Amino acid sequence: MTQPAGDTPSAPHLDRLLVDYLAQQSVERGLSRNTIAAYRRDLMRYTAWLAGRGVTEIHQVSTADIAEYQRTLAAGSADRPPLASSSVARALVAVRNLHAFARAEGVAAEDPAAPVTGPRLGRHLPKALSIDDVIRLLATPETDTPVGLRDAALLELLYGTGARVSEAVGLDVDDVTGVLADPGVGLRLFGKGSKERVVPVGSYARAALEAWLVRGRPDLVTQGRSGTPALFVNTHGARLTRESAWWVLRRRAGQAGLADDISPHSLRHSFATHLLDGGADIRVVQELLGHANVTTTQIYTLVTVEHLREVYALAHPRARFPR
Repeated sequence: MTQPAGDTPSAPHLDRLLVDYLAQQSVERGLSRNTIAAYRRDLMRYTAWLAGRGVTEIHQVSTADIAEYQRTLAAGSADRPPLASSSVARALVAVRNLHAFARAEGVAAEDPAAPVTGPRLGRHLPKALSIDDVIRLLATPETDTPVGLRDAALLELLYGTGARVSEAVGLDVDDVTGVLADPGVGLRLFGKGSKERVVPVGSYARAALEAWLVRGRPDLVTQGRSGTPALFVNTHGARLTRESAWWVLRRRAGQAGLADDISPHSLRHSFATHLLDGGADIRVVQELLGHANVTTTQIYTLVTVEHLREVYALAHPRARFPR
């Protein structure tokens, strides 16, 4: 293991460094509790592995140690099964971030994780529903109950605008009143990093939102002890959470006979894929999705190409050899 050359900064114990790093991620970067918990699990496994090799301080860690740790995760051990490449890659990201933090804070003279490359991952195409499946899903909410009207408005909004579920449940009534009053007004959404974008709202989503606001929301809001500005509320009159929106989709997907791995993001994927299938320019789709870089949006073009291949294979008489 590499020893520090010359003068090195005061090096804390790895456990102390881990506490400081997680605190910084929580307070300064504002990461969610789930993300912090995942980092903690990955890094506690890492520091425990290092301790087993007699490494307890940050300046003692070498590039060879980190490379060996990565191989151990991939190969497994007597007490741990091998991890999938995606899990190894995630664990290595946590390790990289910890060492980059130590270097930036001046408690480590070098970053031994920088030269270590993670496993190559296959590119996973986003899951998009067919148009028929989307129509079947959107038809499941009943329109004679407040909950059904809410679910219909939520699903129509997610598919009709490509909004992230966090953006949808974060909307207030005031955010949509102008949109409903004037079809030419777009809906303002605030995405990652509070980046604002304006998206059009189609006639189906507009009609569902109007029905919800007039005939559904008032009944549910009266269940709460105090008024809320939230557009979407639960049966207690409080703002609908991301988790509750996820359950709404799962329940409605089950009623529609769709796969049980559908998430609110599936509607966002479907929104983008169906736009591209319909001839929309990729730059327009990028703006509608709120992607900072067009390369993020380009993955949806792979979905449409895959769809074209499937159609070709089924429809063209010379696509496949006869059996």
